[in-house]
Order: sequence, then C-alpha cells, then structure tokens
Amino acid sequence: MHANLQPAFDSRTFQADCANCFGLCCVALAFTVSADFPVDKERGIACKNLQDDFRCAIHRNLKLSGYSGCTTFDCLGAGQKVSQQTFGGISWKDDPKSASQMFQVLPIMQQLQEMLLYLTEGIERCTDRQLQETLQISRREIDKLSQASAEQLLAENLPKMRRSINELLVQVSEQVRLESGRLGKKQQKKKGPDYQGANLMGEKLRGRDIRGANFRGAYLIGADLSDADLRNSDFIGADLRDCNLSGVDLTGAIFLTQMQVNSAKGDADTCLPPLLSKPAHWEIAGRTLW
Repeated sequence: MHANLQPAFDSRTFQADCANCFGLCCVALAFTVSADFPVDKERGIACKNLQDDFRCAIHRNLKLSGYSGCTTFDCLGAGQKVSQQTFGGISWKDDPKSASQMFQVLPIMQQLQEMLLYLTEGIERCTDRQLQETLQISRREIDKLSQASAEQLLAENLPKMRRSINELLVQVSEQVRLESGRLGKKQQKKKGPDYQGANLMGEKLRGRDIRGANFRGAYLIGADLSDADLRNSDFIGADLRDCNLSGVDLTGAIFLTQMQVNSAKGDADTCLPPLLSKPAHWEIAGRTLW
C-alpha cells in the first residue's frame, strides 16, 4: 500500500463480539424449520434459548440441538456496533420503545460492515494507486454512515450504494485474479475460469486447478472442490453451503467471508486467507469439533 494511504482497519472491527451485543441476531432475525433450525421463529421475537444476560443457553450444543444455522451465522461485528454505538449501550430490554428500530438497524449495519470489509480488502489487494484512493474515499463514506443515527441508517438507499461499490470491487477482482500465476499465450498473465452466477450445485471439481476463478454469485451448494487450487479466486456472494473445501488452497482468495467458510465443509489441510478461521465443526485431525 502507498505510504499516504490510510492503514487497514483492525481485523477485530469485523469480528462478532457477543459479550458486547444484546443478543440481536437471536431476536431480530427470523428462521424457519429446516435442516438448519428445528423450529420457526419470527422477526422481533426472542429465541427461546436466549437468556436474560443475552447469552445462548445451548451455545456449546447448537449443532446437536438442531441449530446448525447459528453456527454458520456471522454478523461481521454489526451486533456490537448497533448495541454499543448506534443505541449507546442501552438494550432493547431496558428501553422497549427502541426494540423495533434496533432490530431493523441490525441487517442494515451488517451490510455496511460487509461493504467496509470488502473495501478494506480491496485497498490492501489493489495495485492501482488511483483505484486505491477511490476505494479509500468510499470506505470513509461508509464508515461515517455506519456511525450515524438509527433514523439516518433506516433512510439510506443501500441497493444504490452497493451497486456503486460493486463497480470498484469488480476492478479489484480483475487485478487480483490476473496475479493467480496463470500464463496464457506468449507467457502473458491471464485470469482463471469465469463462473459468475453459475449453478455449480453438486459439481465435482475435485483437484482442479481453478486459480484466479470468478465465483461471484455462484451456487456451489454441495459441490466437491476438495484438493482444488483456488488461489486468488473471487468469492463475493458465492453460496458455499455444504461445499467440500477439504484440502483446498484458498491462499489469496478475495472477498471470502467467515460466514461463507462456516457454511462449508473443510479439514486441517484447507488453506484459508489470514483473517479467516477454521470453524470448530470442521473435521480437524480426523474428528469433528462441536
């Protein structure tokens, strides 16, 4: 990164801190009976497992209790930001009048955190100075908005904002994917295959060299990518539920989030980008850690 550009955000900015959140994801979000949840729950209704101290009564046994959806969810730090910043540390229990507004703000803040994460990664990975500076400007604007009042947040046009930022992220992706190490005619750098928006559910791509691929918005549900080389590939918006990432090399992969990783399957040999962690429910050293 150029010396006059701002440093990246602390990685903890995008990590959930449940101790400083009012259990917002356990109340604000809805879920239905499925392989991920054993019961239905409406938006704004507290999960039956949420305790008075905003902790989960079955946190250690979520998967065994049928709440595997909770093990994959990641608010990217939006929960504590809404709880402590937007609403000044006053919970929806202490101020019931704020509850509805607080629950509406959570998904908005989550989107802002996601945009901040992508912009931060884009700044770090981009090689074009002018594009870096444009990304910096966008990040400052989104960061400022994330500190606004609940009323301001609810009034924002997020779809328009996302479209504008996506145009920048596409440019970053093009640059990163060219650095995948692939060589075309006359030894010129080239990008990997384009799977944008593709239906790859259940596809067998085991052991493939797919460096620098574009998986933007692709459906990889249940796909087998084990032992594949996915370095410097773009995963923004890709659905990785139950995708087999065992032994996969994701070094340099861009726009990959913890929630996507949580929803996939992997093992001790899966190589993730530095800021991502291997979920406890992955099979590590021959055993599943629940």
